[in-house]
Amino acid sequence: QVQLVESGGGLVQPGGSLRLSCAASGFTFSEYSMSWYRQAPGKERELVASITRGGSNTTFAISAKGRFTISRDNAKNTVYLQMNKLKLEDTAVYYCYGRSVFYGMDYWGKGTLVTVSS
Repeated sequence: QVQLVESGGGLVQPGGSLRLSCAASGFTFSEYSMSWYRQAPGKERELVASITRGGSNTTFAISAKGRFTISRDNAKNTVYLQMNKLKLEDTAVYYCYGRSVFYGMDYWGKGTLVTVSS
């Protein structure tokens, strides 16, 4: 059974930090590129950051550049999103997403809520 389970969300003040984790199971994690998406209330889901299978390349949304870092540990089947200098507009449900072009498969987690508020 394929699972992507996010954790680490919560309430944080502006300027604070959070580290999200996404634990994967049921598929060959190291063969999937991984991404974090987010969806704010009343808005469409948007890509935040992506990382290649081996972790050598990362990409970020303009809103996340310089503040967020994505990383992965293939030995632990886990991808992380380190979020620093959080802003009110970072409030959203954050989703983990895995995709394999080779297998033609993709998977979504159920999301974790991040609330940035004073």
